[in-house]
Amino acid sequence: MPDEAWIIELASRLGRGESAVLVTMARASGSTPREAGAAMLVGTQDVFGTIGGGHLEFEAIRLARNALPQSSAPAPWLVRFPLAASLGQCCGGVATLAFAVIGARDRVWVERAAQCMREGAALQLVTRIGAGGDSHTIERNPDAIDSDAVLAQTGDGATLLVHTVVPSDFNVLVFGNGHVGRALAQVLGALPARVRWVDGREEDFPAHVAGNIEIVVTDVAEAELRAAPAGAFVIVTTHDHALDLGLIETALARDDWRYLGLIGSTSKRNQFERRLLARGFSPQQVARITCPIGRGHGLSIRSKAPGAIAVAVAAEILALRESALNRVRLESRAPLPVIRV
Repeated sequence: MPDEAWIIELASRLGRGESAVLVTMARASGSTPREAGAAMLVGTQDVFGTIGGGHLEFEAIRLARNALPQSSAPAPWLVRFPLAASLGQCCGGVATLAFAVIGARDRVWVERAAQCMREGAALQLVTRIGAGGDSHTIERNPDAIDSDAVLAQTGDGATLLVHTVVPSDFNVLVFGNGHVGRALAQVLGALPARVRWVDGREEDFPAHVAGNIEIVVTDVAEAELRAAPAGAFVIVTTHDHALDLGLIETALARDDWRYLGLIGSTSKRNQFERRLLARGFSPQQVARITCPIGRGHGLSIRSKAPGAIAVAVAAEILALRESALNRVRLESRAPLPVIRV
């Protein structure tokens, strides 16, 4: 589930006339279960998202549900949790959580935020806490590169929670709905990714998949690859070597993906390399193909069980994504825009 999915879910709940408490990790000092910017929604009967589980999340849910039945919603508030001292959690850091009861009066800004997510636009949600009540302001920030939260003080004694939310660019295309494809769908369903799962055999797809997975039934799989967003992670696991080769050629022709994985053995890789070189692709292009999959970045998993392959591939692409995000943070971190509340 993409980390920003809570915004779409919140808009849906308000549309049904439901209220919820938005719980945000406003500050994370030392070792904490989640990073600043992690968020979850607490309803009267359920929870959407997570701030890391454990005693911290249990206590946050209790405090949130205590606020929901009140006749008038309290203003947003902060609670500081020294994890070792107050909750007995051995990670030992300090988590500061922001709580905000979201109801019908918030529908305008929530829908604006949801529209930003639908349009792929980053935003900054600014919540004023204390000193004169609460308000929510939305600022678009096209230069934001990842989701986080910052607490800032104002001149009148209030605190501003500036929550930067960036639509996920973690796009994954999985070709093939055989044993490995199905195992991959299960693993990727637990990640903050948008997944398109492509195959022509409609009857082989499961009846239910995770909410972040879109099933695409097509006999023209290459068209899906040509239409994929730049920077996608591409995993080819079909039942047909000719289709595999066509997909790899299509991917190499556009060459703007982050990862191109091909299921198969070393002998399959060698065979594909010979064919691709004969068709005019350069050794440098061919070298970018990951085959066998799930064995890069220091991984030494040798099991050929579908579940093991799926876990290893997920670890491989997560490592690549984290590495790329860290480089961007170091090289081009944009300053926050001026916020007027």
